[in-house]
Amino acid sequence: MVTYELSDTDVDRIFQALADATRRDIVSRTLTDELSVTALAGRYDMSFAAVQKHVAVLERATLVVKRRRGREQMVQANPEAVRRAARLLDAYEKIWHDRAERIGDLLSDTTKGTEQ
Repeated sequence: MVTYELSDTDVDRIFQALADATRRDIVSRTLTDELSVTALAGRYDMSFAAVQKHVAVLERATLVVKRRRGREQMVQANPEAVRRAARLLDAYEKIWHDRAERIGDLLSDTTKGTEQ
């Protein structure tokens, strides 16, 4: 499998976390700025508790880290975890590219055999 340093459970957590548009947006927003959960909640048409749950899913997937600053919970994306997810997707892309190439080769060989 192409998971490299990630367990199947880690891979599942990452992709389940990234399967939701709100969570992907939270990761994008916190890649450049550390934001409080309160500030994040103000950007979405959902309750504060719902945003907290989204952040918790991202935190379990290690895509964000949360730290306390006074009374606020601050959220920052974990760039290394995002890079791991990108490498994983790159590996899957290579697998499919190689498979498509092999299919092309097989079809080419089959076509050559019928032309003779």
